[in-house]
Amino acid sequence: MAAPALAVRAPEPVSEPTAAPRTEESAVLGGGCFWCTEAVFDGLAGVVGVEPGYAGGHVPRPTYEQVCTGTTGHAEVVRVRFDARALPYRELLGIFFATHDPTTRDRQGHDVGPQYRSVILYRGDAQRADAEAVRAEVARELGPRHPVVTEIAALTEFYPAEEYHRAYFRRNPEQAYCRAVIAPKLAKFRARYADRLRSPASAGDPPTFR
Repeated sequence: MAAPALAVRAPEPVSEPTAAPRTEESAVLGGGCFWCTEAVFDGLAGVVGVEPGYAGGHVPRPTYEQVCTGTTGHAEVVRVRFDARALPYRELLGIFFATHDPTTRDRQGHDVGPQYRSVILYRGDAQRADAEAVRAEVARELGPRHPVVTEIAALTEFYPAEEYHRAYFRRNPEQAYCRAVIAPKLAKFRARYADRLRSPASAGDPPTFR
């Protein structure tokens, strides 16, 4: 007698794993000339967009020329849009502190004036608490001989900088300031944080705000 036919069940469909949804936040940070700060964060994994601008002052819609006088109260800052799952805010702040001098008031290298001050402009109580905690950690590491002067204040208004400031280093690598100041700083950053950079295949053009 022939063997009974086996009932063959169709295989269950296999669903493709889905990527975790991106949790997007933004941070506004000032660490000297925004050309430098933008160049640093542009290549960081987890960063979605970087935009230079002005914040922390009292003059509405200031121009670059006005901010350069040091009388508007604004700092040159960058607004960093980032995926908090890939790059938590505290880690972002750690890199921020490690890539500028938080102990010089109103100065970064040869750039002098209140527009070049070290500043974190927070949005909400959670960012404020994280900023204060990370600043305290940095202060403990540096010790009392090198007091941290980084300002922490609420963000009231961010004014985007003029178009020609955006992606300035990428578009002007041969400019004297870029070669003398930004290029060496960026080289040190890339060497120290090589494991935190976007891969060349996924980098493309640096992310910018739309």
